[in-house]
Amino acid sequence: MTASSASSALPTPLSKPWLASYEAGVPHDFTPSGRTLFQLLEDTANRFPQRTALHFLGQNTSYKELVKRVKRFARALQRSGVKPGDRVAIMLPNCPQFVVSFYGTLLAGGVVANTSPLYTPSELEHQLIDSGSETLVILDSMYPRYAEIADRVPVKRVFVTRIQDELPFPKNLLYPIKAMREGTLASDSFKRDPKAVPLRFVLKLQDADPVPVTVGADDVALLQYTGGTTGVPKGAMLTQRNLVANAEQSRAWMVGLQEGREITLAAIPFFHVYGMTTAMNMSVLIGATIVLVPNARDIKMVLGEISRTRATLLPGVPTLYNAINNHPDTAAHDLTTIRACISGSAPLMQETARAFREITHGANLVEGYGLTESSPVTHVNPITGEQKDGSIGLPLPGVDALVMDDAGQPVPTGEVGELWVAGPMVMKGYWNMPEETAKVLREYAGKTWLLTGDMATMDEQGFFRIVDRKKELIIAGGHNIYPREVEEALTAHPAVLEAAAVGVPDAYRGESVHAVVALKPGMQATEKEIIAHCRQLLSPYKAPRSVEFRDELPKTAVGKTLRRQLAAEARERLEKEKADKSA
Repeated sequence: MTASSASSALPTPLSKPWLASYEAGVPHDFTPSGRTLFQLLEDTANRFPQRTALHFLGQNTSYKELVKRVKRFARALQRSGVKPGDRVAIMLPNCPQFVVSFYGTLLAGGVVANTSPLYTPSELEHQLIDSGSETLVILDSMYPRYAEIADRVPVKRVFVTRIQDELPFPKNLLYPIKAMREGTLASDSFKRDPKAVPLRFVLKLQDADPVPVTVGADDVALLQYTGGTTGVPKGAMLTQRNLVANAEQSRAWMVGLQEGREITLAAIPFFHVYGMTTAMNMSVLIGATIVLVPNARDIKMVLGEISRTRATLLPGVPTLYNAINNHPDTAAHDLTTIRACISGSAPLMQETARAFREITHGANLVEGYGLTESSPVTHVNPITGEQKDGSIGLPLPGVDALVMDDAGQPVPTGEVGELWVAGPMVMKGYWNMPEETAKVLREYAGKTWLLTGDMATMDEQGFFRIVDRKKELIIAGGHNIYPREVEEALTAHPAVLEAAAVGVPDAYRGESVHAVVALKPGMQATEKEIIAHCRQLLSPYKAPRSVEFRDELPKTAVGKTLRRQLAAEARERLEKEKADKSA
């Protein structure tokens, strides 16, 4: 290619070849409404007051009632001392209490700190301290994990809730009996904590008249914790504008949606920003009924809720669709009402998409892409238009995207570079980490760009494809796993001298964690012992599923462990073992 021809193929921030590939009805221009998240909810409640907003295991809550409960929780927060800007950690699965706590916190002027129900006590401790959360909303079964670290964190007040608090009669009475028989009945030890109060009493006794608080579109609404190449968890500061804009962008992409008539099966967790945007906020925006599934791994429940509620939308991750495809009960359920699904958080295998479309008789399952730092969706394949296998699709309306070289200049169309994105959904920065913020936010051509760390290409039609991850992330079942965090747990074992964590192919999860360790001289450990040790320190999905022992790990001249080499070698060994078995 000559210099002149290469130059002519260079994209610019003003050229948007993807617009010509948009399906009919998708707007080419986008301006966010500037509403706050509570205004989003209130506007929908005014349009569809009697529409069922939440369906939870047989219990329905209308939009009118939801707004009333949100106001009650906001008032309760204010009376307990929560001030505008204070962080409120929410550690709940998908249930009505999550939705009420989320919007109620924002109405009171607080900032939500999304907290994974899978966190170990040490992970919870770090986030509560880093976020400075003085308020915690938590499920009773998770309270013991908090109790372990309660005297080391800044929490001043705890709202405790139970699954049965939101169940209809007689399920609310039968649930504890069922849990007792299964050995899963939660302890009531929280009743001895002077800082803890039952959330159900608060919502029942509180008036729905919170003190008005001025909340602007550029105020931080959410601290969504992510990791990075260093493995240090970082709180992405997502503003009201970021989250509302991304819900509006996602809605603009899905041109066939019917306001006030859709039913979203919300199995993807709301504590994950992808679930929050596509299953919760976008559903609220269009007046959809949100069918809450507290445990996405309970595929039998997922199938039952789809067929019982006649769900039409199913945002999720590849693991969910793959599990549905392969569950023995799938054939006994009618899944044909599902019309559209956006798969995110991990690469979608084409066989998974093909099988799911066949099972549902044509549901449009398409792959999308995003990052925590972009609220998160930036790219999606056309819902009904042309799609390209292996592509993450086209930038959403209002999203600018470039593929850049290491010098910060656009590369020719079709060549590999780092994906940069800009738009109203890009975060404000990392919480109390200006140096980390400066590494990923950059000014260019009059816009603020987010450097994704992912290596990509863009073709002439504007379709993007991720070819490699600059960050050495491991993505298992839609969860981002950062090698450094796993390595910290590995090296905490008394027998481990050094360790590396890499991702290896996994037919079910997409990837799984493989550990490579070198033991201290004279020390011994087994694979089983190493895995058990990690499970004490990490959430189950982060713990290694296989361990390889070496005398030493390969390193660069400056002593940096060659993770990519270890990953390549592990994959080669797995392929050889697979080939030997089939021979």
